[in-house]
Amino acid sequence: MAIIEVENLVKRYGDHTAVDGISFSVEQGEIFGILGPNGAGKTTTVESIEGLRSPDSGRIRVCGIDPQADTGELRELLGVQLQESELPDKLRVGEAMELYSSFYRDPADWRGLLATLGLTDKIDSQFRRLSGGQKQRLSIALALLGNPKVAVLDELTTGLDPQARRDAWDLIEGIRDRGVTILLVTHFMEEAERLCDRLAVIDAGRLVAVDSPAGLVSAIDDRQRVRFRPSAPIDHAVLSRLPEVTEVARAGSQLIVTGTGNLLLAVTTELARNKVVAADLRVEQTSLDDAFVALTGRKIDN
Repeated sequence: MAIIEVENLVKRYGDHTAVDGISFSVEQGEIFGILGPNGAGKTTTVESIEGLRSPDSGRIRVCGIDPQADTGELRELLGVQLQESELPDKLRVGEAMELYSSFYRDPADWRGLLATLGLTDKIDSQFRRLSGGQKQRLSIALALLGNPKVAVLDELTTGLDPQARRDAWDLIEGIRDRGVTILLVTHFMEEAERLCDRLAVIDAGRLVAVDSPAGLVSAIDDRQRVRFRPSAPIDHAVLSRLPEVTEVARAGSQLIVTGTGNLLLAVTTELARNKVVAADLRVEQTSLDDAFVALTGRKIDN
């Protein structure tokens, strides 16, 4: 069941077309990612879904609601964590949660949310005293206060250190486990691969592809490479005749075996049969970053 539907969305700012005919749908219960570089049109797209911007043309429905026609009902269904959001420096965490709770007909238990997000001990802390990761967790808590069916998280982990970013990923997975559908805007490849069931790749305002991370990668190249240093000489033909192997090449003291299927097992089994040990072995696969470059012709700068 599609919980978000976007059809031929167009948004212009003067002579600049920020979003150019984008269409996709988000299924109930999934984490759906919008992936693209800065300036690709990601935020304009989600702000149109949130009802914050009026599209020039196209159709949007969130739980069957037109975001422009029924903003009051939309606020009860949609929780939003904006790309940039600030609270007054001296506002305390508990005060913010109590204030935002008053905006909803049937708010969640805000103390329970803070406990879930590890912020109970920060109830009396001023906003300015929170770390970057704590501010992000607070923004998630505020987005979930209305018991939303959909949570929109826009560049949630930008500016966080690696550990705080991984903590945020655990939180996002926990939100989905609560039954919330998540629309995640990101330009981090690792984040998209880790979290998203499906991705819409957007570049220069246009939709390039929609698929699972694995589907995007396999559409480009589903081959693997096993790279290792053999403990003894081995004839390339011994490995080349394996049905999983498509190519064997040498790079200095290393062998690089390319193929598909269960390549690693096939190669290591054959090496053991020939009494050869694979030192410094590693498996290399086409990444989502590789797929993005193939689809758009450029890399995302993080």
